[in-house]
Amino acid sequence: MSEWVNSLGLGGVLTPERVWGVLRAVLILVVGLALARFVSIGLGKGMEGRLGVQRAMLARRFTYYALFVLVAATALHQLGFQLGVLLGAAGILTVAIGFASQTSASNLISGLFLIAERPFVVGDVIKIEDVTGEVLSIDLLSVKLRTFDNLYVRVPNESVIKSRVTNLTHFPIRRADLKIGVAYKEDLERVEEILRRVADANPLCLEEPPPLFIFTGFGDSALEMQFSVWSARVNFLEMRNSIWREIKEAFDAEGIEIPFPHVSVYAGSVTEPFPVQVRQTPPDAPRGG
Repeated sequence: MSEWVNSLGLGGVLTPERVWGVLRAVLILVVGLALARFVSIGLGKGMEGRLGVQRAMLARRFTYYALFVLVAATALHQLGFQLGVLLGAAGILTVAIGFASQTSASNLISGLFLIAERPFVVGDVIKIEDVTGEVLSIDLLSVKLRTFDNLYVRVPNESVIKSRVTNLTHFPIRRADLKIGVAYKEDLERVEEILRRVADANPLCLEEPPPLFIFTGFGDSALEMQFSVWSARVNFLEMRNSIWREIKEAFDAEGIEIPFPHVSVYAGSVTEPFPVQVRQTPPDAPRGG
């Protein structure tokens, strides 16, 4: 043990030179870390406009860690540590950590792919499998999300690369596909006209692209159709909620029936439906057979 201490330059008694070395090391450490933090924050803010929030964040972190290593090495040198010995120990430690953390290495590589590809950025709302939330950060090992019910979710980068990711806020406009059913007696052309009037009257619906009306088929109890309208991304939820109410009000005003599932019983294809007679039993009448 004493030989290893001597190899680091720490042997001998505590001399004034060593005291000054310790003071210089502490001063270098304090001032250096403060400067590293200041430089990294300034660099990150200066690069946000050109590289985006996420890349500026990574650049800030890399800059801080690089300066931290430089300051720590300089402080250790003032204490008499031999940097060659430290570099050798760091190399051995790196190899050992590499073998012990293969999953972390996979997440690290996946994180580099995410940063290069940029399928989403900080602030986007994404859906990964069954999790939907706002992207808080894209780190080298994981992606952090905040769900709409204010939960913190950490998704490993490897899982993000292997999963289907939907970016809900990538484009400036979105389309709402409304599934609508009307009674068989209704005129489809009249229904389409009413729906288009509702869309034209809604200030959140875009004129371009225009609304889309698609008849999708004959349902069990209704004529089924899809009415698709576009809106700005920021107004999507408000538009979707308001247009449903307006369609219901317009159908009620125009006498358009919105059916519900029902069953009719027939004895044959050409016979009339079975007549059903409802008889009310007096409250005091005896029951039973």
